[in-house]
Amino acid sequence: MFRFPFVIFMLVLSLFSANLRALEVSDLYQANVAVESQDSAQRERAIKQALQNVLLKVGGKKSVLTHEVLKAAQKRATRYVSQYRYLRKEGQLSLVVSFNEDKVNKLFKDADLALWGSLRPQVLLWLIDEQGASRRIVASDANTLISKSINDFSTQRGLPIITPLMDLTDNENVVLSDFWGYFPEQIQQASQRYFADTIVVMRISDSSLVPKSELVDIEVSSQSESCGLLCEQQERVRPKVLDWRVFTQGVRYTQKYQGLDSVNLINQGLSDITELIYQSYALSTTAENDFVIEVNNVTSLKNDTQLFNFLLDLSAVKAVTLTSAQGDIRQFKLDLIGSRASFLASLKLNTKLTQQLDGLSDSQQFTNQMKIVVLGEPQKVMSDEISATIPSSNIDDSPVNLVANNEGGTNKDTAMIDSGVEDTNNFNTQPATILNKNDELQTLTETTPPLKIVPKVPVFYWEQG
Repeated sequence: MFRFPFVIFMLVLSLFSANLRALEVSDLYQANVAVESQDSAQRERAIKQALQNVLLKVGGKKSVLTHEVLKAAQKRATRYVSQYRYLRKEGQLSLVVSFNEDKVNKLFKDADLALWGSLRPQVLLWLIDEQGASRRIVASDANTLISKSINDFSTQRGLPIITPLMDLTDNENVVLSDFWGYFPEQIQQASQRYFADTIVVMRISDSSLVPKSELVDIEVSSQSESCGLLCEQQERVRPKVLDWRVFTQGVRYTQKYQGLDSVNLINQGLSDITELIYQSYALSTTAENDFVIEVNNVTSLKNDTQLFNFLLDLSAVKAVTLTSAQGDIRQFKLDLIGSRASFLASLKLNTKLTQQLDGLSDSQQFTNQMKIVVLGEPQKVMSDEISATIPSSNIDDSPVNLVANNEGGTNKDTAMIDSGVEDTNNFNTQPATILNKNDELQTLTETTPPLKIVPKVPVFYWEQG
């Protein structure tokens, strides 16, 4: 399979709104698997698949499935079942399996793997589908294979994903070219009505994003599920390119994708995005840290009780101790499960307790200097249902390059990003280290952030009510 000579960028910025709405995912330890009958052998296979799905939802990334402890558990999946039932919907029979939460969590503890708690960010996905000269934003009510695949992914990975309504309000506020051009301020403005914690803009194209040298239909083999190889036939498919940007804070990641199947490309992009989000919120099953915080605006005994219970209910907190109470200010010592960074990241998903920092405005967050991170080598996303023979002359093994500043000069330490689309053809570049797929994210080049005076003890504000 060939590689397209293109670079796909992911811009990470954030939408800090007082109305951020994280969602509590209630079915993390349950999975639904399609079956053909209630035969015991099929049921055993479905339970194994259901456990894999649950481990992926709770573990956040695909690599957890290959850990020896979890691989062994998958072979005896029935030991972890709490109950199962059959469900028939629209003619399709499926097995709904619920697993014992404590037993599953113990597996992660035994494997020394991090867990992803049930409080998860709501993701708003703006997906622009370009076919030939036509572009459209995929709406929430679209009855297409792409829409179904997004909904299925959201359920399977336990990540709340919504797509825009594209109703009269959106039609008045959304300019498609702004999203296609990745203009951050316009994206932020159009997204405000959805109060999302994370905004994703994704583009998939079989025309303008594909290099001109690769705009040639490829002959592939396909077959019908009903008759297999007996019905194999040749068809011509146009190569596709996918890129995306996720709006969270302060870092821009880069990645490459190319392939022949739109759904596979989208699923791979969403999978990588999910793993990025997971790394911010995952909780270690073994690490424990003491962390002191200060909370302002606690003005009554009722507030004291509400705040204490709020802290104790956080999935990142093991124990809470009140150490000081003066006026409307309280200090607490928290016994954390996992890192302080994970705890602070999880707090961004609530509206009750907000950290007090002299930060940047929303628009500044969208246009300020960024760190740049390369996620790995260019990815080839192959369809499970088709295969293709590609001439070797189309293979491009050139290394990934980091973009330097947008004034044409090369700088090893800094990178500037302005609103709008970067033209990579006009940039001087520096070679970047290629990361393996399972590597932790590494910062390869970064800017000097704006100076902030941060108190020794993090200060938070309690929203009464």
